[in-house]
Amino acid sequence: EYLGAVGRFHDIGAALRGFNDHILIGPPGNWPTHVAGHPPGATLTFVLLDRIGLGGGAWAGVWCVVTGSAAAVAALVAVRALAGEHVARHAAPFLVLAPVAVWAGASADGYFTAVAAWSVALLALAATRTVRSPAAAALGAGLLYGLTCYLSYGLPLVALPLLAVLVLTRTARPLPLFALGALVVPVAFTLAGFNWWEAYHLLVERYYQGAGGVRPYSYWIWANLACTVIAVGPATLAGLRRTAAGAPPAVRALRAATATAPQRLILLVSAALLALLAADLSGMSKAETERIWQPFMLWLLPAAALLPARHRRGWLAAQAVVALAVNHLLWTEW
Repeated sequence: EYLGAVGRFHDIGAALRGFNDHILIGPPGNWPTHVAGHPPGATLTFVLLDRIGLGGGAWAGVWCVVTGSAAAVAALVAVRALAGEHVARHAAPFLVLAPVAVWAGASADGYFTAVAAWSVALLALAATRTVRSPAAAALGAGLLYGLTCYLSYGLPLVALPLLAVLVLTRTARPLPLFALGALVVPVAFTLAGFNWWEAYHLLVERYYQGAGGVRPYSYWIWANLACTVIAVGPATLAGLRRTAAGAPPAVRALRAATATAPQRLILLVSAALLALLAADLSGMSKAETERIWQPFMLWLLPAAALLPARHRRGWLAAQAVVALAVNHLLWTEW
């Protein structure tokens, strides 16, 4: 659907100024569902690819697969910075071999996941000062977070993992440069004539004009979570059980400045889980969560590093079996 709208962005300025006029169903020329359901940064990505000669579905697929795969690298960078290389190495196979990878390149949400993930990773590097230029990392983290908010209306919730980074590192030093970077994309889109808040409220109305109005909240409030269990796989679920059990002592240890590496991982995963639950309770995530929650699910996968070493190969095999079963037996349209 993004590619189908590329032709309507021949004048990018005019398209952005009139973007909100085509969100609701009814007026002539309303946007397709996915274009209307996201800020124009999502569609504009594919417009710019087309402008540089990489138009069409093949190049769009390459873009989403490559960037979506880079999200796992970003998560590993962040985990290593916050919880140490030992924990990151244990998490690495589970970040690669997860059922959610089936959907990473099948929609633009894998690309959104990567942008959000690198924002968290750069902030982790800036906060821990484990990079040559912490200032540049903080600025880049903010820039990517600002872009994240203009790729999907649900992704401002990535602020929770970002906040967890600052809490874990006990520093607010990167905040000024992060805030400066985070303003760049919103200011640019606002000056171009796009109003994010107006668009969001129109989207809520559009959502209930369509599928959102017939999908019962009482069902999807738990069905979303059931789909998430399948997408993250059984190893992640087992890791989340250990996360839930270890969260209270981890909070106490953080307060006492005695948190261990696994406890720091537990707190990072818990922040992502809170973001996912907030998205669930909002009522704006009903079905399709195997793709739209990828930016949150990515940060649940490292929880599998908490599993006993002697059982990890078995859990990895279980992840592969579920991924293959999903890929070959289910048709989710994504």
